[in-house]
Amino acid sequence: MDIPYSMTNTLIVVVGPTAIGKTSLSIQLAKHFNCEIVSADSRQFYKEMRIGTAVPTLEELQQSKHHFIQHKSIQETYSVGDFEKDALEILNKLFEKNEYAILVGGSGLYVDAVTKGFDSFPEISGDVREALKKKHEDEGIESLQQQLKTLDPIYYEKVDIHNTHRVMRALEVCISSGKPYSSFITKTPKKRPFNIIKIGITAERAIIYDRINQRVDIMIKEGLLEEVKGLYDHKSLNALNTVGYKEIFEYIEGNWDLDFAISEIKKNTRRFAKRQLTWFRKDKEIIWFDYQDNIESVISYIQKNATENNS
Repeated sequence: MDIPYSMTNTLIVVVGPTAIGKTSLSIQLAKHFNCEIVSADSRQFYKEMRIGTAVPTLEELQQSKHHFIQHKSIQETYSVGDFEKDALEILNKLFEKNEYAILVGGSGLYVDAVTKGFDSFPEISGDVREALKKKHEDEGIESLQQQLKTLDPIYYEKVDIHNTHRVMRALEVCISSGKPYSSFITKTPKKRPFNIIKIGITAERAIIYDRINQRVDIMIKEGLLEEVKGLYDHKSLNALNTVGYKEIFEYIEGNWDLDFAISEIKKNTRRFAKRQLTWFRKDKEIIWFDYQDNIESVISYIQKNATENNS
């Protein structure tokens, strides 16, 4: 994409595990820098999935303008490549009117798409896709997980292996190309026409897990069960093969009782948070702050680095 370079612009990237407080911090930063927020949380793209994906509240959305929140339907196909293109186009427009923009989310692959870019992936044959779908139907996600572990152990350690769509996408590439999916993730980041400052939020593991458990309880109180019941007829769609939805589907089908389904949501979300941290901690450009650090220290770090980059 032809984007005019303007290295006086700065993209503030806010990452961290689920339920750590990324939305709150990004809104505070957006207010301070008078800029807008681009979401890189791939689960929050879908308008039908509000409660189970912890979409920012109406009040939060009114405090700062957000992009890529509930802008797609679960019926639509939307790849990380599509997001990379769309996000860069939005950022180009945002940087025309402001020095700063914020990218926030826990989907490491989507954050990397904007900040580093991806190489071109091979074409996938319909036969490969159908064969993997049938294998999933016949043998379950565990069989696909083991196949990915064999074909691409590097990506297996990074990906949320409970996300059926991500696992199947990686296998499609592995099988179609004869090469690991991870080999197509660019080794040399693409040069972006703006500065990038990466902020990570974290806490002790016990605190992260406690915050996750509390968030799931809030989701149940807010009506997660009713939201998932309303989507049951579409449960085979890739977007719904995700934590918080697939467990409730098991309850609806009578395979689990509700208490067990809720406990599985908490367990699988904790596992997801662990994988998020594994992904982000490999990125040495991220500067980590404790979730309780005051906003002034974060702002000070950003301003100092933005000034140094522009000098």
